[in-house]
Amino acid sequence: MPKTTSTERDPLHFFRKLHYSPGELARIRQIVRPSGRAIYLPYDQFIEHDCRHLDAESDAGNVDYIMKLAIDAGFNAVAFHYGISKRFWTKYDGQIPLILKINGKTSFPSQANPISSYTSWVEDAVRLSAAAIGYTMYYGTPRQDEDLPQLAAVRKKCDEYGLPLIVWAYPRGEAVDKKGGKDSSYALESAARMATEMGASIIKSNLPKPAKQDYFDNPGVPDYYKKVERELLTLPPKEQKIERARRIVKAASGVPVLFSGGEEIDEALLKENATACLEGGCFGFIFGRNIWKRPYKTAMMLTEKLAAILDKTPLPKL
Repeated sequence: MPKTTSTERDPLHFFRKLHYSPGELARIRQIVRPSGRAIYLPYDQFIEHDCRHLDAESDAGNVDYIMKLAIDAGFNAVAFHYGISKRFWTKYDGQIPLILKINGKTSFPSQANPISSYTSWVEDAVRLSAAAIGYTMYYGTPRQDEDLPQLAAVRKKCDEYGLPLIVWAYPRGEAVDKKGGKDSSYALESAARMATEMGASIIKSNLPKPAKQDYFDNPGVPDYYKKVERELLTLPPKEQKIERARRIVKAASGVPVLFSGGEEIDEALLKENATACLEGGCFGFIFGRNIWKRPYKTAMMLTEKLAAILDKTPLPKL
C-alpha cells in the first residue's frame, strides 16, 4: 500500500483490504475522488419509474441537461442505460466516466415477483469504454432462480474484461414484504451481504428506516432481527441512522458501500442522511432524483455541499 502523509489520502483506500484485479483497480481509479470517496449521478429512473419525472422543476427529461449538471457539479460518474449512453454520453468525449446499467424493469407488471432483465450486455460496456457495470439484484424475489444466475453470468463477464461490478442490492417482492419490508435493516443488511457473496466490486444500498409495531408482531421476522430493531429504536434518531448504516457496511464485509438518496427529500434531511452514512463508514453516494429533479443552481449548490462533506470526513479504518 502506498504511504501517505497526514494531508494526503489514498484514492483506493476502500479497495486495499480485499483482492481486486488490476483491471478493476485501473477503472475504479477513474471513478474515485482524490479523497478516496465517490459521488455518482444515476439516471436509470425513467425505466424504473416511467416518465413521471418529466414534471420536475428542472429539465429532467433532457439528457444534455443531465450531462451538463453531472460535469459542472463534478460527479465522479453517471449511470445510464445503453440507449442514453450511445446517443448522448458519447457526445461528450469522455468528460465524465460512465457506469453502464445493463438491466432494468418497468413499473407496469406486478411487483410481487420482480426481476430486472437485461437491457444491454457487458460487451456493450467494453465497446463504449464504460468504467463499470451497474446491475440491479432483487434480493428475496421469488424469481431468484432467474435473477441470481443472471447476475452470476454478468459477474463472470466482468471478471473476463476486468470491469468493476456495482450491484444495486435491493430487497424486493412479496416474500420480502411479508417479512418486514424492503426498507428494514433485516432486508437491506441481508441484500448487501448477498451482493458481496455474488462478487460485487461495489454495493449500492438504501439507508434503512425504523420499523413499525407490526414488524414485531410479524412471525416471518427472525427473533434476532426483532432484537436488533428494538435496540436500534432506543438510540437517538441521528445515532440510529449511523448505526443502521454501519451495520450495512459491516454486512458487506469490506466491499465498499454506496448509499442512495431514495425518494425526493428536503435538503436538510438529505445532508443529515449523507452525514450519517459517512459516519457509518460508507464509500460514497449515488444520488439521482434528489439532485437532477432540483433546479440547476439548487442542484449545483447541494452537490457542492455534499462533496465537501465527502471530502472532509475522515476515512474509516479497514
